[in-house]
Amino acid sequence: MTTYHSHPQPTSDYATALERYAQLQAQDTSDLNTVCATRLLTHGHPTAWAVVLVHGYTNCPKQFALLGEQLHQRGHNVLIPRMPYHGLQDRLTPKLADLTGQQLAQLVDDTVDIARGLGEQVVFVGLSAGGVLAAWAAQQRADVARCVIISPSFFMASLPPIWNKFLTNLMLTLPNFFVWWDAKLKAETKLRHAYPRLSTRALGHIFDLGLAVQTAARRGTPRAQQIWMVINPSDPAVNNAVAEKLMTHWRQTANGKTHTYTYPREWHLIHDIIDPEQIEQQVERVYPPLIALIETGQTPA
Repeated sequence: MTTYHSHPQPTSDYATALERYAQLQAQDTSDLNTVCATRLLTHGHPTAWAVVLVHGYTNCPKQFALLGEQLHQRGHNVLIPRMPYHGLQDRLTPKLADLTGQQLAQLVDDTVDIARGLGEQVVFVGLSAGGVLAAWAAQQRADVARCVIISPSFFMASLPPIWNKFLTNLMLTLPNFFVWWDAKLKAETKLRHAYPRLSTRALGHIFDLGLAVQTAARRGTPRAQQIWMVINPSDPAVNNAVAEKLMTHWRQTANGKTHTYTYPREWHLIHDIIDPEQIEQQVERVYPPLIALIETGQTPA
């Protein structure tokens, strides 16, 4: 397991936040799918809440576009960053294998730093791999008012958690190879802004950052002011037992600021509960509870 460190350099005003955002935006190169660019939805001044929305592995900021627009319409400044090597026009790009846990930890610091100047308080939200980043933010950043961790991809649903560290090390040691998300459809997927295959090396780095969060949780108190773990009991992709164990560790040192919200099992939600273009999507059910958690930090009625 790699050692990761947070290096906060928070912005103190709106103008500086925009300057730092321009630096982040400059990482969007010409080979990018235009719908996958890093996004900032702003009201032209700091708002009470600045919301960071981080997409999942192999997707891009387009995944959170609709939810981000809804939050912006409700009066918040919203930052939707792009993970490194994601969102390129070449959906079969080999560059995805270059993703590292250090880059992801840096993205957390960069986005929280920017958000500090965009709002009086910061909410950090992430789905799947973005959920791992949200968990890292919860553990490391005391200047985050609320973290909403949605179906974090700490490990695979199909394997027992005891294999987590072994398989992660294997992915980081063996040569990289690519795996189709859907072996039948391959590249012919509906989502033209998402990659149809994953890199085992990059996935190993995501799992490795997740292991670092779990280790830190056993050793110290999470620093975020409030933490929500959002569980999808029907999720076919992630191991909810790992997320629940993490919450157990956090409650031992920070009970009172850690909370869990579980979607109804009878909804039979898919893994990607955010992207409205996903088949079998139910955003009309999924979004209201999330918006309530983001805005109030309370379980919706």
